[in-house]
Amino acid sequence: MNHSISQLSVVTFALLPLTIVLSTASADNWSGWLGSQRDGVYREKGIVDEIPDEGLKIKWRKAIDGGYAGPAVADGRVFVFDYVTKSGKAFNDPGQRATLQGEERLTAFDVETGEQLWQFSYDRAYSISYPAGPRCTPTIDGQHVYILGSEGDLKCLQVADGEVVWSRNLKTDFDAEVPIWGFAAHPLIDGDMLYTLVGGRGQTVVAFDKATGEVKWKSLSAKAGYCAPQIIQEGGTRQLVIFHPEGVDGLNPATGESYWNVPMKPSYEMSVAQPMIDGNLMYVSSIHTEAVLIELDKTKPDAKELWRGEAKNAVHCSNSPPVFVDGVIYGTDCSQGSLIAVDSEDGTRLWETFAPTKPDEKRFIKHGTAFVTRLGDSDRFLLMSENGDLIIAKLSRDAYEEKGRFHVLEPTNESFGRPVVWSHPAYANKTAFVRNDKEIVAVDLAK
Repeated sequence: MNHSISQLSVVTFALLPLTIVLSTASADNWSGWLGSQRDGVYREKGIVDEIPDEGLKIKWRKAIDGGYAGPAVADGRVFVFDYVTKSGKAFNDPGQRATLQGEERLTAFDVETGEQLWQFSYDRAYSISYPAGPRCTPTIDGQHVYILGSEGDLKCLQVADGEVVWSRNLKTDFDAEVPIWGFAAHPLIDGDMLYTLVGGRGQTVVAFDKATGEVKWKSLSAKAGYCAPQIIQEGGTRQLVIFHPEGVDGLNPATGESYWNVPMKPSYEMSVAQPMIDGNLMYVSSIHTEAVLIELDKTKPDAKELWRGEAKNAVHCSNSPPVFVDGVIYGTDCSQGSLIAVDSEDGTRLWETFAPTKPDEKRFIKHGTAFVTRLGDSDRFLLMSENGDLIIAKLSRDAYEEKGRFHVLEPTNESFGRPVVWSHPAYANKTAFVRNDKEIVAVDLAK
């Protein structure tokens, strides 16, 4: 086990001037998957409206190792979860598991300088497909940070120094099957609970006491899939939404009781992309032609299907969730590989473009990916392309209008014979934190 602490100790941090602490705290955090509100919106003010021809300033670059897990940022620290391979041959075959020996590792960096503050690691053999490293973005909650590794290691650590508070393993503690592409349901913290997908009879989703790791309840009977849980407020009720390989459920967050279910069976159990909300509408999508628009009841915790996706309509997302704004759904289609805008009224495609995924493409690319993040309540979006470009674009029901791009890093992974970077950035402190399998880069976004 590698566990080191920098000179910036807990005592030193506690003695910092109050003005510095308040300055850090006032900046926007990105404390987990899709941001602190888990909705794919970056709300910090003072961000550039366009990327100039000369590009953006790089604040720092630091070496890391492999993984798909995006960074998380809170209160002056950047957390990166990766995998150091020690033996075995890594290869990307969607139907075959690769066997590796190595260690999963969580590193905390200083948000301004990139200085390593501490690092925690543990030995972990891999037997998964696409074995670059962890899938789940770290989840930060106050003085603790939570990680879920590809083979089911669920851990709570202290933010200040990386000391382990509690540890579980989903495979050994619950006799759960490790999905072929590894555990990928980014843990969700809500109140005193931690929720994640485990999989199996009566335990598709499990709620833990976030302070101790004790199981509070289990619910549903389906395989785990790969989709992060989320909390919504609709029908006068807080609901825990779970997208698993057999459907979408709205649950009581306190007990796991199911309020409603909409059946949906994506191919290869690929419930991946988080369902996205616009008003009382929820869009759920997966590979091939699997998609459904759900209407959430405004008066009680209930839901009904409005329409289903087909081959020539909707957008069928996989690696990256769509964005759902003002009746329009924007997402990268895993079959076509382009960014597609869809009218939520009936699933009609309004326009499509390969500009954010592979600009020279004319026909299709399998699983073409761009991570789309809305800038506040504006019509401007940050897009992180699989080719390593950070893009600002205006998206509307009429068109995709690019406002500049900047090549941040090289695509170091591979999919279907092309180089890709498949990791969602973090946006905080007027900075984009972008990673591949070799480095994490801090890019200045301030006006």
